[in-house]
Amino acid sequence: MVVRVLLVDDHLIVREGIRFSLEKLSGIEVVAEADNGRMALKLVEEFLPDVVLMDVVMPDMNGIEATRRIVSNCPGSRVLIFSGHSDMQMILGALKAGARGFIMKSCCSIQELVRAIQSVAANGTYFSSPVTESILRDYMEIRSKDTNGSVVQISPREREILQLLAEGKNTKEIAFVLEVSAKTVDTHRKHIMNKLKVGSIAELTKFAIREGLTPL
Repeated sequence: MVVRVLLVDDHLIVREGIRFSLEKLSGIEVVAEADNGRMALKLVEEFLPDVVLMDVVMPDMNGIEATRRIVSNCPGSRVLIFSGHSDMQMILGALKAGARGFIMKSCCSIQELVRAIQSVAANGTYFSSPVTESILRDYMEIRSKDTNGSVVQISPREREILQLLAEGKNTKEIAFVLEVSAKTVDTHRKHIMNKLKVGSIAELTKFAIREGLTPL
């Protein structure tokens, strides 16, 4: 059986390198590429890939938010995170969003990448061996604790708006991207600030960076 893969990474050279390596192998087909999470959502619905190889830190919509929506809307497409960032908060965020695996670009060979894709496609899981134990331990600890002040307090739409605000987009630009009114964006922004108990866009930006919604 051929495993159909969607590549999601904002760096063209990374996508080209992965595609070149995977296309030399039998049993894996790269069906499409996306350079941000929002584009990935559209391509998942169009191509219904078996595995979405997903970067985390991307503009417009990050990989964690995209993973959460893919898992909800297209559960047949399983997400494998492929990231250069090993921050534990980011890893835990990906797991909570429903990713089936997490491997590091810095220590991953093409052989390991293939094993990870095949495992996730077969409804299994795959994690880079150096971080497996710490990921699972910290994940279980986090689940048992109060998550007050965490990004999970806000809705998916609020997370989306928070990322766009942190990336410097103004109300009109966000309204255009999300196809809603400027008043709706302002209302969401006020709700976010109230929930997080912050009083400025700068504080919102710091929160978004800390939670892995957007890069520095």
